[in-house]
Amino acid sequence: MTVIDIHTHMFGNAWRDMLSKHGAPNYDTKVQPDGRDYLMEKGAAACALEVEAFDYDLRVKAQDEQGIDIGIVSLTSPNVFWGGEEISAETARLSNDEMAGGQTAYPDRIRWFASLPWEYPELALIELDRAIEAGAIGVMVTAHINDRDLVDPLFAPIWAELDRRNFPVLVHPTAPFGTPDANFGRERILLPGLGFMFDTTLALARMIVDGFFDKYQNVKIIASHGGGYLPYVAGRLDLFFSVETLAKMPITDAPSSYLDRMWYDSIVYNPGALNLCLEVAGPGKIMFGTDFPMPCDVSRLKDLAGGLPKDQTDALLSGTAMEVFGL
Repeated sequence: MTVIDIHTHMFGNAWRDMLSKHGAPNYDTKVQPDGRDYLMEKGAAACALEVEAFDYDLRVKAQDEQGIDIGIVSLTSPNVFWGGEEISAETARLSNDEMAGGQTAYPDRIRWFASLPWEYPELALIELDRAIEAGAIGVMVTAHINDRDLVDPLFAPIWAELDRRNFPVLVHPTAPFGTPDANFGRERILLPGLGFMFDTTLALARMIVDGFFDKYQNVKIIASHGGGYLPYVAGRLDLFFSVETLAKMPITDAPSSYLDRMWYDSIVYNPGALNLCLEVAGPGKIMFGTDFPMPCDVSRLKDLAGGLPKDQTDALLSGTAMEVFGL
């Protein structure tokens, strides 16, 4: 059975160089007490910079060991959202070129999500065209971009073009609003383990209640980590929506009714969580992901997928991804 990993990361040396030179004060890399180099986001250690995220030979070797046929790679947070117009645009170009190079070296094993300088829509649209020409089959965006939500009017031209192209967009978390106040650095694991999930949940819920999915009906939104907490709290969101009198929202249907308009990865690690995601989205809306080279248990994720009815397993492991990305 073919296995396609739709949530897996490559950083690239050019991206790391640009972040080291221009990411301050919010982003940097720093060796931690365990002797490994970490990506620092707003003072907290977000993830270790594993060698497999910089070397496509090692990347494909890892895919062989894990039984992954195709990896659709993307940057992690904070993507290219630092340093101003020129730096953001240049970092996007350099990162996309490295990923295109990975696909050229391994055309049967690597595909990729493009990064765009979202805060500068004219440049973002230019880079989108260039990246698609170079082979990008999707776009990655963080759940918020500096102080802007994804529904910010600034981003409307980008969303309109992605919608026109029926393009897949992976919504990936970053350090959530209020990260310094939350003191995520104290336990370290709470930023990637919990804070990132909140960031995704807030972004998707805001997109729903602000009418994003009614306005952009063709873009294929892919929610990271099984949609964060959203499937779990959808009923509560519906309840508050049904009695709200203070804030006028452009939607009339219950927020939960929009959950099947998105796609989700399967990075949940619990059969109940996977079943809940299947319940709210439908079996044709879940795709296999690992988050590699972040901490992950690929065997566990495969076991969860294998516990479903065969048609659902086949769709999750590759069938849905083939349709969404045109593979």
